[in-house]
Amino acid sequence: MRAATSAGSVSQDPADLTAARADRSGWPSPAPPAVVVRAAGVDDVCAVLRLAHEYRVPVVPRGAGTGLAGGAVAGPGELVLSLERMNRIRELSPADMIAVVEPGVRAAELDQAAAAHGLRYAPDPASLDISTLGGNIATNAGGLRCAKYGVTREAVLGLDVVLPGGELLRTGRRTVKGVTGYDLTALLVGSEGTLGVVVAAALRLQPIPPGQPATIAAYFRDAHAAAAAAGAVLAAGVTPALLELLDARFLAALDAWRGTDLRARGQALLLAQTDGAGAAADADRLAAAIREHATVVEISTDPASADELLAARRLALPAIERLGRPLIEDVAVPRSRLADMVEAIARIGERHDVVVATLAHAADGNLHPIFVVDPAEAVAGTGIGGAELDATAGDPGAPQVPEAVWRAADEVFTTALEMGGTLTGEHGVGLLKRRWVAAELGDGSVDLQRRLRAVFDPRGILNRGKVLPDPANTAAV
Repeated sequence: MRAATSAGSVSQDPADLTAARADRSGWPSPAPPAVVVRAAGVDDVCAVLRLAHEYRVPVVPRGAGTGLAGGAVAGPGELVLSLERMNRIRELSPADMIAVVEPGVRAAELDQAAAAHGLRYAPDPASLDISTLGGNIATNAGGLRCAKYGVTREAVLGLDVVLPGGELLRTGRRTVKGVTGYDLTALLVGSEGTLGVVVAAALRLQPIPPGQPATIAAYFRDAHAAAAAAGAVLAAGVTPALLELLDARFLAALDAWRGTDLRARGQALLLAQTDGAGAAADADRLAAAIREHATVVEISTDPASADELLAARRLALPAIERLGRPLIEDVAVPRSRLADMVEAIARIGERHDVVVATLAHAADGNLHPIFVVDPAEAVAGTGIGGAELDATAGDPGAPQVPEAVWRAADEVFTTALEMGGTLTGEHGVGLLKRRWVAAELGDGSVDLQRRLRAVFDPRGILNRGKVLPDPANTAAV
């Protein structure tokens, strides 16, 4: 491997191997991987995958390790293929409004580079300062602006992907339109590193909306009322640039960490923003729809105030992480069922006597119920969803989830599916949600996806054990 890749790219340093055992989901593999290879360019990726395919070495592609579903977790005998060194913006064309980037570029870096030309990269996950675009593409990441401007898939025009045998495949195009052949680009976006390794992406940029955005901060007696107000916003005929909901636990966590007074204003916060030439008028219409449900409604066109509120939203997860070990979930329901799902999550937490904090991308029905495990309550032998999912099995030093927490999470997943929703809106399946995949997709679809995966990766070396359940565990849970 050392002879086939760039100098200094191969590491068996214990610190590097330990870091690759987990991603931001927090669930480590039973033991460290065998080696970490930091690719410096496309040739390195091709060489690694060619050799791995030949010798049947399992490969885990990895960016910044900020994933929340265990998709970048690597274990014994596996090779970690890190793309972080491939971090160049190869091209930025204002005339075509596209950028060509390598997978290690951060979303915030591309957005800043585009801003110099009056453009922006519209998808903006809360982790945009730390997550890589390769990882965002792998999970089809959403973000705060996705209700109006779309998720990652809508921004990806074409990809350069290295297949498991080392072959470089180019998909898509640089044009806005194009329907020649099957849409392999859309298939690869969201495939979580199981079909190929992205080494470059042509991404759509958009003009920065004119004028100042208008920001609404509305406070409510409870999260259910905030969700109902989100429904009123969507019925008002104005598409907000963002619409975010935070419940009382998130507000209290932010106050404790940042010294704010959000919790004193209400039991839930709905944060809305309008942009473009009619931002102020649109904000007035949204505020009118919200007031029927809210206790306090504030509108501001001051950029500093907006930045402060958006910073609070982006820091919501780190604030909760300070309270304990989080089990971070990611379900989505039809927008008309958002209030029902918010209420159901609260009841589930009470029924199982577990701490659960909920935030939501309220404009598209995507909720993040987060179960907080006090480190003192973590127990051995409970696993994280069954033996076939237990990423901490065999590691006596790894704290595990109390059974009550996992029963509550199971009920959240089941409830989302019963409402016509999905197990994951943007974080992906990874390792942690394989058990529930067949319950959503059905055995026939799972079987077809296994066969499709085998076309790309006939020896099954890429991100083995991620996304699809094992053949013996396809029954609905």
